Amino acid sequence: MSTVIEAVRPIEDYLVMSDEEIAERIEAAREAMGSRVVILGHHYQRDDVIKHADLNGDSYQLSVLASQTDAEFIVFCGVHFMAESADILGKPSQRVILPDMGAGCSMADMASIDQVEDAWDQLTEIGVIGGEKSVAPITYMNSSAEIKAFCGRNDGVVCTSSNATKLFDLYLKKYDKMFFFPDQHLGRNTGAKFGIGLDEMVVWNPKENLGGNTEQALHDAKLILWRGHCSVHGRFKDWHVDKIREDVPGVKVLVHPECLYEVVQKSDLNGSTSFIIKTVEEAEPGTKWAIGTEVNLVNRLAKRFPDKEVYLLAPDLCMCATMYRISPQSLCWSMENLVNGNVVNEIAVHGETKEQSLIALERMISMTNK
Repeated sequence: MSTVIEAVRPIEDYLVMSDEEIAERIEAAREAMGSRVVILGHHYQRDDVIKHADLNGDSYQLSVLASQTDAEFIVFCGVHFMAESADILGKPSQRVILPDMGAGCSMADMASIDQVEDAWDQLTEIGVIGGEKSVAPITYMNSSAEIKAFCGRNDGVVCTSSNATKLFDLYLKKYDKMFFFPDQHLGRNTGAKFGIGLDEMVVWNPKENLGGNTEQALHDAKLILWRGHCSVHGRFKDWHVDKIREDVPGVKVLVHPECLYEVVQKSDLNGSTSFIIKTVEEAEPGTKWAIGTEVNLVNRLAKRFPDKEVYLLAPDLCMCATMYRISPQSLCWSMENLVNGNVVNEIAVHGETKEQSLIALERMISMTNK
């Protein structure tokens, strides 16, 4: 028998409800909404939220999957840029909801559109961009819609950690250099796969003139990297790799390419979240894995594959704090609002920003499928 949903309460009222009541109310709201709603759960989401998700995956994958449903409402249990991408890629009739507006991404916030446009203007003024010079802007999926739109109107592209290598390959054949943002580590690690030396890469600090570089260094660079990083993956250090190998003989180290260059170089394998999951899925029973990525995913893999030894590369590291802002309470609040006809925390990208960011995303899709 379904729980009867009362009139929507203030969000504060949900904070004092028991875990059991919250879970029951979420499921009752889901039943009441039926196929009108789809709940998306990012891989890094906490277990008490992910258990309510209709679809699990990474940010881009979830946006695509949601767009293929007939759901009227997409409730994205992720962070702000993910909800933006779901709105950009979704059907015009679909509306996207982020249960907690405080769920942002520190990496995405490290590159504002004003800063990126200022950097582009500076590079143009010194002749790095323009004339015979050819520079392509490439942004990681973990960026705002405005940054994606910037790439869309400047012949650039969006990339994911899964397809960054393929897009680098295509763009390196066409352009003299690339300007990559906002994650310097993914850019550096991907560039290194193509033999670009560290001396051919420069880091752009948006708080300094010319990003803290000389004009000559910017002209000589093959890859200009924005000074941004993931607050979770950036905390893994190369000594963590040494320590786990010492503590767990025979362990294989598997890390995300958002990790520091030194960590990736010392690892056995590196790849996207989907690559990490697939690698552990296909590994032989009894194998040992130390994984450098978000703790919720690592713990979930350890529970899912008890026939393998799965460790967090650095056991003292925490979860993604901004992702953790999405709670069962905020999910319940947003779902019950929907049942009562109230669309709360809607994320909508409008006008040219939506059109131009879609250009960059569709360019990515087209190039990846070649």
